[in-house]
Amino acid sequence: MVNDGLVSIVTPAFRAGRFIADTIKSVQAQTYQNWEMIIVDDCSPDNTCEIVERAAVDDARIRLIRHKTNGGIPAYARNTALAVANGRWIAFLDSDDLWLPDKLKKQIEFHKKKAALISYTAFRRFSDKDGRVGRRIAVPDMLSYEGALGNTAIATSTVLVDRAKAGNFSMTITHCEDFVTWLKLLKIHSPAYGLNDDLMRYRVVQNSYSRDKIKYAIRVWKAYREDLHFGVFPAVRFFSEYAIRAVLKYLRF
Repeated sequence: MVNDGLVSIVTPAFRAGRFIADTIKSVQAQTYQNWEMIIVDDCSPDNTCEIVERAAVDDARIRLIRHKTNGGIPAYARNTALAVANGRWIAFLDSDDLWLPDKLKKQIEFHKKKAALISYTAFRRFSDKDGRVGRRIAVPDMLSYEGALGNTAIATSTVLVDRAKAGNFSMTITHCEDFVTWLKLLKIHSPAYGLNDDLMRYRVVQNSYSRDKIKYAIRVWKAYREDLHFGVFPAVRFFSEYAIRAVLKYLRF
């Protein structure tokens, strides 16, 4: 039985030693304090685990799980966390991103008001190299399943899912796990709702898993064809919409 007021924060980590302490601090600074943070280390060769372990000694809400073998993609680590999560609310936060202090408080209030299955928020990017903060990335007020098919609006580190509606779910092990998972959830309960408050900082890091846009675009194409089973023409349509929105979204910092 899930804890109705508890937020379970799902954080996959690999070689996150440079970032994870700041990510944890951004969670500890939340004005909404009823949370657990489940950090799953995917066999990091650096000091990620040591940093998380030190944080967990001082804060029992932080939990470290170590994988024995590397899964290769974040979905495996996210699913490990989802399998042990105790909260009604599932929030996703990547190990190099940050939340602003009111993120959970504002989003849970918004989510309840909308009776949503999925909600997401606006955010800003910031440069790992020099700390420069970019423009606010606004989000649509709502996205149906159809609308989400060609849209890049749902950033993983802004997502909140209500398990009272979703039940126990897992990430799809696939080319573009988060995108496909949101679509599958939207088939259960649509639409998803967007909160246009700037509540997350998306760290732009060279060579991270999702930051190589060409490789990511290939994964999105494969998701349309292999996971969502679209024919060539629908796949071209939705991929074109997705690509155009992605270019416009990242055209300027």
